[in-house]
Amino acid sequence: MKEITFYKMVAAGNDFVVVDNRKQVVCDPVSFAREVCSRHTGVGGDGVLLLEPPHPRPSPLKGEGKGEGVDYKLRILNADGSEAEACGNGFRCAALLAKEKLGLSRKQSFETPSGRIEAEVKQNRRVRVRLGDPADFKDREKIEVNGRTLHYYSIRMGVPHVVIFVEGLANVSVQEVGREIRFDKRFQPAGTNVNFVEMTGPRSLGVRTYERGVERETLACGTGSAASAIVSVKVGYAEPPVQIQTQGGEILTVDFKKNDEKIKDVYLEGEARLVFEGKWPPKGPGPF
Repeated sequence: MKEITFYKMVAAGNDFVVVDNRKQVVCDPVSFAREVCSRHTGVGGDGVLLLEPPHPRPSPLKGEGKGEGVDYKLRILNADGSEAEACGNGFRCAALLAKEKLGLSRKQSFETPSGRIEAEVKQNRRVRVRLGDPADFKDREKIEVNGRTLHYYSIRMGVPHVVIFVEGLANVSVQEVGREIRFDKRFQPAGTNVNFVEMTGPRSLGVRTYERGVERETLACGTGSAASAIVSVKVGYAEPPVQIQTQGGEILTVDFKKNDEKIKDVYLEGEARLVFEGKWPPKGPGPF
């Protein structure tokens, strides 16, 4: 097997294996994601990010402007090999890598299954990305979980999210309750991500997320943070910008415009880091 250069990156506790795949060095992305993301036998990660060539744009018609293209295409694979449409923290890692290792400018745009994403790499490795507008908001509904009635809201931020407001966030059984909701029949066949949210102020909240595809609680979820902030504003608990306290200990900022019931121009900002560079598959054990 040909060696693949990868970069281990982290944003708010979400960790990723990132590959410059513009020359298609990863031939089997599903198998690669499953192997490399294993916490015990691989590099470990919540997912894989593949930076690939953008789709060719059709030639403009006579009299039309060329328009702005994108710098690359981003593919997102979860640890189980499934492909995701969006990943807010993954977007930020990809943008930082593209600037630091691929020589792109601090302002970029790239295509994803959820649409075009705009990114800006700021000082001190802070990265701000513009996400797609939310969709499919559903107001308060009930769900039975292990004999308890919970109230939830649902919204789509590129990927589906459920938002549940709680008191005592630290005591929530995220793995147990999140998994039950993620696989509930009403969210099939795709399933959903599940966010437990505790308000800590008029512009701040804490979030814990059970992530679909990773199938466990992660230390942060970018689209989940955005979904939680937007729902908090829509139900009158907060006003933008909203500070999100993640389980990884970092604070993300979610900002957007609210015009009556319409939410637009959603931005996610926080720090991203390149942890190390390596080769996959690894060679035999060397000297320590």
